[in-house]
Amino acid sequence: MKHFLNTQDWSRAELDAVLDEAAASKASKFGQQMAGKSIALVFFNPSLRTRTSFEIGATQMGGHAVVLAPGKDAWPIEFDLGTVMDGDTEEHIAEVAKVLSRYVDLIGVRAFPKFVDWSVDRQDKVLAGFAKYATVPVINLETITHPCQELAHALALRERFGKDLRGRKYVLTWTYHPKALNTAVANSALTIATRLGMDVTLLCPNEQYLLDERYMGWAQQNVAESGGSLQVSHDIDAAYRDADVVYAKSWGALPFFGNWADEKPMRDEYKHFIVDERKMALTRDGGKGLFSHCLPLRRNVKATDGVMDSPNCIAIDEAENRLHVQKAVMARLLRG
Repeated sequence: MKHFLNTQDWSRAELDAVLDEAAASKASKFGQQMAGKSIALVFFNPSLRTRTSFEIGATQMGGHAVVLAPGKDAWPIEFDLGTVMDGDTEEHIAEVAKVLSRYVDLIGVRAFPKFVDWSVDRQDKVLAGFAKYATVPVINLETITHPCQELAHALALRERFGKDLRGRKYVLTWTYHPKALNTAVANSALTIATRLGMDVTLLCPNEQYLLDERYMGWAQQNVAESGGSLQVSHDIDAAYRDADVVYAKSWGALPFFGNWADEKPMRDEYKHFIVDERKMALTRDGGKGLFSHCLPLRRNVKATDGVMDSPNCIAIDEAENRLHVQKAVMARLLRG
């Protein structure tokens, strides 16, 4: 049995096959790959694109999706072993995952960090608990990584540049947000861009905004295996210059994890990291570099209206591709 927890767990050949299947699904939306099959979508956090695309995707393949929100329309769940459950949690993941596995053929899990202690959150206990106890494949709907977003992003880049992305200059840029956010999409963007052999620049205000060593390590490993390169920059203009792709994301500085009030004065100094027309004009061929974001995006905070409404913005294409890549993932997992 195979799970889809991180793209790093799958071979490059497997990822390419999923992307090929997603492209075919995009050309022909309806099928019977999930006929008689079902998926439980367990949401500990809100969702727009993820919930909609998985529910519709299952339907388009002849299957059925059931959505559960623990603590709302399902019982609160305990994830630690040895806990005396005399508090708010009503049942243990050991039973939850096993019972769901008797009902459905796939389980999807969305669970953001608690934002208290990164050493705890980086263990990804919710996702790991489902993967440990489930007897059907588990799909990561976003925890501390977002592999479904990675594939949607990769498919959007393939559609513009072709399958071979080696040699393309890729900039993953930090952007300002009034709140400190999860590093999941940034972790995933760094992972997939280096996996695809691109020349990757991680642009952030200072070293305190570097990503966790696990994901920096994955990126370095990917460069060694797939070619391409990886560099860290704090120079905005140098990073943007001649870029083929600019991918924006906000995230909190890990040294301040769980203590965002102390980070905020520093973060407020970097509002100029917004993606705007001046910066995008530095990209390839006099400003024809692509821009994207995972969405949701606060306009004129993360990126300007002009950037979002440009023909070079592929954020909507990427969002649509969530539907197609997730269908391909579900179909592949069901085939074993």
